[in-house]
Amino acid sequence: MKIAIVDDEQDMRQSISQWLALSGFDTETYASAEDALKGIGPDFPGVIVTDVKMPGMDGMAFLKRLMGVDSGIPVIVITGHGDVPMAVEAMRIGAYDFLEKPFNPDRMTDLAKRAGQQRRLTLDNRALRKELSDGTVLMRKLIGSSPVMERLREDILDLGQADGHVLITGETGTGKTLVAHALHAVGPRAGKHFVTLSCAAHEEETLAAMLFGPVGEDQDKPLVEQARGGTLVLEDVEGLSQGLQARLLTFINDQGTPAETRIVAICNAPEPDQCEGALRPDLFYRLAAMRIDLPPLRQRGEDILTLFTRFGEQFAEEYGTDAPQVTAQEAAQLLQAPWPGNVRQLINIAERAILQQRRGSGSIASLLMSDNTQIAPQAIGEGKPLKEYVEAFERMLIDNTMRRHRGSIASVMEELCLPRRTLNEKMAKYGLSRSDYL
Repeated sequence: MKIAIVDDEQDMRQSISQWLALSGFDTETYASAEDALKGIGPDFPGVIVTDVKMPGMDGMAFLKRLMGVDSGIPVIVITGHGDVPMAVEAMRIGAYDFLEKPFNPDRMTDLAKRAGQQRRLTLDNRALRKELSDGTVLMRKLIGSSPVMERLREDILDLGQADGHVLITGETGTGKTLVAHALHAVGPRAGKHFVTLSCAAHEEETLAAMLFGPVGEDQDKPLVEQARGGTLVLEDVEGLSQGLQARLLTFINDQGTPAETRIVAICNAPEPDQCEGALRPDLFYRLAAMRIDLPPLRQRGEDILTLFTRFGEQFAEEYGTDAPQVTAQEAAQLLQAPWPGNVRQLINIAERAILQQRRGSGSIASLLMSDNTQIAPQAIGEGKPLKEYVEAFERMLIDNTMRRHRGSIASVMEELCLPRRTLNEKMAKYGLSRSDYL
């Protein structure tokens, strides 16, 4: 975490900088508030430590300017002995905390650590909100080149532009909530309210109050009001009681056409037909005016290897180790596994594979077996021709090697013992482009 130290006294700047650097912070110093403002903008990845009494722009004026740049930047203000009223005013303006001269360096370090944690949380939350409102980012999260995933992305782009309510069905772990976010983010409602509610997480009385009101004086508006003009996502919609289904239907009918608030209903019933059976017919057909059925992972072919590789690389970087190289046998086992937990299960196995790799023991096959994912032939839902397994492994191997060598054709040719023409033909066959790895 970066710490910007602003003080007109050189000795004080250097003293604070050296102490915080020894505590593991990346420090930068400024002799004036004016200089500091040139290097500090919105989303500054750190904390500001500033003296109050400085020539030109003093610390209080500097604090006010910083709050205008980004009110979430933690600012630790250093005040002279006895300047309590000034410290109180600084806190009112938005300072994180203040230190009174002479101060204990350990106290400075402790404050900087806590302020840094707060800043990191603020920036992480901002990044998450931006990600969930950026249709391009969300669509990139829907990884895969299988026909069912290509069709899913096309459906999202098409339905995202429409006003009708949407019903999303699919097995657990297939990414239904991510698709709901993407539908909102790629359409005209992007940037407007996006409200989610799990219908299975609350008792009927609480659920009714949360959805439709009335609410207490210390509570927010009911969710149908919070989502007005935007999107209301109802997860586990099959869990609504008959009474709440009737009220929801009335709300939908009262909105007219086009609907002011779009409802995206997510059904987590194991089979799509079970969702239809759990909802009253008139509500089901209103919610299912547009419908997206998410494919289970076992139907996505070589996407399984692509996903496993991507998540493995992410976890390898997080844990500071090398991603395991998937053998042909392991690739076949991954492709054959029934994946009852779908993508969520694959993510868990990828992380555990990296942890095993770090210890230098275990195998992907053992993880699949211990995860109750039997890979014996009788447990395999759908067989595939040998040619498909070979092609999927070949594509994964070329993809991984291109990534490792950052698109160096010569290095890939040498490692895989392939002549250039053969490599070019195989890359064209599998839709791989060198520019994607540079």
